[in-house]
Amino acid sequence: MEIFGVDIGGSGIKGAPVDLNRGDLAQERHKVLTPQPATPDGVAGCVVEVVRHFDWDGPVGVTFPGVVTSGVTRSAANMDKAWVGVDTAALLSSRLDGRPVTVLNDADAAGVAEMAYGAGRGVDGTVILLTLGTGIGSALFTDGHLVPNSELGHLELKGHDAETRASVKAKDDGGLTWEHWARRVGKYLAHVEMLFSPDLFIIGGGVSRKPEKFLPLIEGVRARIVPAELQNNAGIVGAAMAARSAGQ
Repeated sequence: MEIFGVDIGGSGIKGAPVDLNRGDLAQERHKVLTPQPATPDGVAGCVVEVVRHFDWDGPVGVTFPGVVTSGVTRSAANMDKAWVGVDTAALLSSRLDGRPVTVLNDADAAGVAEMAYGAGRGVDGTVILLTLGTGIGSALFTDGHLVPNSELGHLELKGHDAETRASVKAKDDGGLTWEHWARRVGKYLAHVEMLFSPDLFIIGGGVSRKPEKFLPLIEGVRARIVPAELQNNAGIVGAAMAARSAGQ
């Protein structure tokens, strides 16, 4: 069974048909740059471009980097503030000629995919997936059940929004070495661990392709820490899963 998934990020918008029997992309993904400013109209145009690249004519699942409830975007930390309060599912459906569109938080989508097909498969207890990229997204699970819109990237860390200290953007903007950045990530994980006592951390986002660069350098965390197996495709897969669930 194939369903289309789109992953909206602060720097790029990517999508592809997903084979939900395998939990993997059915075709190579297509990616466009996120417009600046990342307004609803501009981003919607990019989503349409990605979907039409494949001549897709069915349901579409879409992730968004912020809180999403019933298809409405409630926050937009790394997007234009005009997104707050927008019925994003309705907006994208109208731009996609009435195709059914399901929208969910981007990290929640990645987490759902990892729990079904990747590093979280079969893991009970508390699991936290963190996507490290332009910001920090989070997905919180207890015995396989998602607690949506956790937004743990906005916890306070040393007087700052955590993602301004420990995201990949913070590493790149600050010119930090892997060692320096890993210390920051370790302090952030230790803070999250203090609050939630997870059994497992899954680290997602593009940086999950390079786990050897930083995971061995993280100290002071008791929980097991593993890279996301679906890497940066997890959001696309999770978006497609959400669209399938919405159609049942």
